[in-house]
Amino acid sequence: MFNTFDWFNKWADYHPNKTAVKDPVSGRSLTYKEIDTAANALAQHLRERYQMAMGDRVAIIAENHLAQVILFAVAQKTGIILVPINFRLASKEMEALLTDSQCKLAYTDGCVDLKDLTTKTEFADLASVYNFTEKEAPLAFEPQLTEDAPLFILYTSGTTGLPKGILYTHKMLFWNSINTTQSLLINNDTVTLNCMPLFHTGGWNVLLTPVLHRGGTVIMFKKFDALAVLNCIVEERLDLFMAVPTMLKMMAELPEFTRADISCLHYIVVGGESMPLNLIETFHRKNVPIRQGYGLTEAGPNLTSLHQDDAHRKQGSIGKPNFYVDVKILGEDGNEAPTDTPGEILIGGPMVMPGYWKNPETTKAAKMGHWLRTGDIGRMDDEGFIYIMDRKKNMYISGGENVYPAEVERALLQHPNIREAVVIAGPHKKWGECGVAFLVAEPQPDKEELKSFCKTHLAKFKIPSEFYFVKNIPKNETGKLDRKRVKSDFLKQQLTP
Repeated sequence: MFNTFDWFNKWADYHPNKTAVKDPVSGRSLTYKEIDTAANALAQHLRERYQMAMGDRVAIIAENHLAQVILFAVAQKTGIILVPINFRLASKEMEALLTDSQCKLAYTDGCVDLKDLTTKTEFADLASVYNFTEKEAPLAFEPQLTEDAPLFILYTSGTTGLPKGILYTHKMLFWNSINTTQSLLINNDTVTLNCMPLFHTGGWNVLLTPVLHRGGTVIMFKKFDALAVLNCIVEERLDLFMAVPTMLKMMAELPEFTRADISCLHYIVVGGESMPLNLIETFHRKNVPIRQGYGLTEAGPNLTSLHQDDAHRKQGSIGKPNFYVDVKILGEDGNEAPTDTPGEILIGGPMVMPGYWKNPETTKAAKMGHWLRTGDIGRMDDEGFIYIMDRKKNMYISGGENVYPAEVERALLQHPNIREAVVIAGPHKKWGECGVAFLVAEPQPDKEELKSFCKTHLAKFKIPSEFYFVKNIPKNETGKLDRKRVKSDFLKQQLTP
């Protein structure tokens, strides 16, 4: 029986010598044939050495590495489940995830010290995976895989307690690729780069796996480096790449950016957070359109797309649902919300997860039959364009009114001097809660002038009561502004005598 989940076996037949992935530092590359050969041999090794069978878990604790794509091919062939773990976690946090997922084996690259781990998991050198590229092994694997079999367990950065493990299936992988390549121009001539971490769905599934599904080429960066990425775009004549706004701002601030010809890009795919209009215009002046969207680890992740032609007209929108994505806005009364009325965004379609790993109660709370509750508050306009107000958990109530920090941040970023903005809730004697804004600005505007500016963009109750100017705002591992850390640091300062 032919394994329809095995992409690399197919591309090894169609285009065996086509480069699939490339390391820009070492120059090492792997063709589709080399990945297929290595995956077949490694799969046999895992069965013989570790008695690895379908459904067994294999962790990866490493920086981005070409060998991880070989492990991905093994998972497609055999039904093992990959568990990418953030290598920046503390030892106890890593151990908790290894224990929770019950991994038989963990591949590492020496980027973390494992001596404090007491788990029974066996560890192997990720670079050793390369040893299988020259070995021969049986070409046919016949696991009784179904489309609902998990391919990954992707752990979220949970706000309390142990992060939740999302069961990411072969079905989700396929439909995410279809949705992505229906929306974006991706084929077997596509050349892109990936600088998002591979312990995150953004690293695996925004562009890497859709491009590999289409037989394209991905240049794999260990991590984001603004100048190296800019040079790669110019030298490799990339077709597209994915970034968060913070990354693009860092690139635009480089002295080399002014003279760099990046017009080869069909567009840049932007996610994670809303992109300021002035930054969009910076790239438009370089003849590079911006494609903004929205995603979730639990569904896809590529769920909506704002076409570049609508970037100005629909500023702040995440666009319309991708081809096989259902969206509705659920009002507080449990019914579908009217046009332009905030409510919780629900997602439906074949790219929605079956549930959380060993967590039926949380799964039950998140799923409503066909629908997944996202926890994001949004609205839909009369043309079907969706706008994210904020995460439900970020909302605060000031004087009886709901305030969404992301909406306030978007308004603040329209000020010409403000480069970064994060708004959190702080205590207020009269209103219960109020907005506290942390801003990176150059030059720093007068606070009263800033309040007057806000009045032209926001209702009075949404305007922050306090403004703090800071040198920088902390970022998380994907380059997004770290709201949780900002709030934690603020509360510590408030409690310090």
